[in-house]
Amino acid sequence: MRAVVVDGPGPAEVLRVEDVPEPTPGPGDVLVQVSAAGVNRADVLQREGHYPPPPGAPAWPGLEVSGTVVAVGDDAVDRWGVGDRVAALLAGGGYAERVTVRADLCLPVPDDLPLVDAAALPEAVATVWSNLRAAHLAPGETLLVHGGSGGVGSVAVQVARALGTRVLATAGGPDRVRRVADLGADVVLDHREDDLVGRVRAATDHRGVDVVLDVLGGRALPDNLRLLADGGRLVVIGLQQGRRAELDLGLLLARRASVVGTTLRSRPHAQKAAIVDGVARHVWPMLTDGRLRPVVHERVPLDEAARAHRMLEAGEVFGKVLLVP
Repeated sequence: MRAVVVDGPGPAEVLRVEDVPEPTPGPGDVLVQVSAAGVNRADVLQREGHYPPPPGAPAWPGLEVSGTVVAVGDDAVDRWGVGDRVAALLAGGGYAERVTVRADLCLPVPDDLPLVDAAALPEAVATVWSNLRAAHLAPGETLLVHGGSGGVGSVAVQVARALGTRVLATAGGPDRVRRVADLGADVVLDHREDDLVGRVRAATDHRGVDVVLDVLGGRALPDNLRLLADGGRLVVIGLQQGRRAELDLGLLLARRASVVGTTLRSRPHAQKAAIVDGVARHVWPMLTDGRLRPVVHERVPLDEAARAHRMLEAGEVFGKVLLVP
């Protein structure tokens, strides 16, 4: 089969398509004919040599796919059958024509959802659901989503709104602000303007927000703490602005706030399966009633994986870019 391999750490041009051995489903696995693979910032980090795949995962990138089950391993036949349409969360290997995945990391794709577009959802939905639970976000509270136009942010806005949360989000530029508002955010702030802290506090009657979902990390830490209401929770899920920053412990204590950091890819299988189960029960039904929809920026041929990475690095993507074999 064809897959996008990485010749070595470097720019997008190190990605190339070559033939690799087709995977075989083991006990508890399904073999999926890939319709599309989501492109994530973690894939860029892996390509650059900063985020190696966990033991046992394929060497090529790809954390989520959609497709059709073409074979079923032992102990998976009760859950899935040949011909089923699924979206799947992976530890790696999605940039390929076929992939094996544990049966309990798959989700059924509704008949009225294009199978290709479903690849925009598994990683983002699992990330959002697990982190909103880690933050103990409750209906009626206020959430700030940094990067509401991103792959995770566009899902977070929709899911949090559906869960009864007041949603604030940031985006860059008037067009992105408008489009994030169309996803259901109550207030969208242009992060290119000055005094984000002041504008967030004004939008919350100077109370601050209960939860910040942060993809920025590093340099954003001081402002994120200032954005929190008393008892607020900062959940860091990305490091776009660096790994290190100075933490004002006095402010943390004064706000009775907490800082939580999480990852998804490196979790043990049992934890990821529990997250996917929670998604299936609490979030996936939102696809059926229209409260959640995949946001697809562009569908790119597998051979143009380098272009997909450059698009993501340039900051031009709204939602997800998908690779289509």
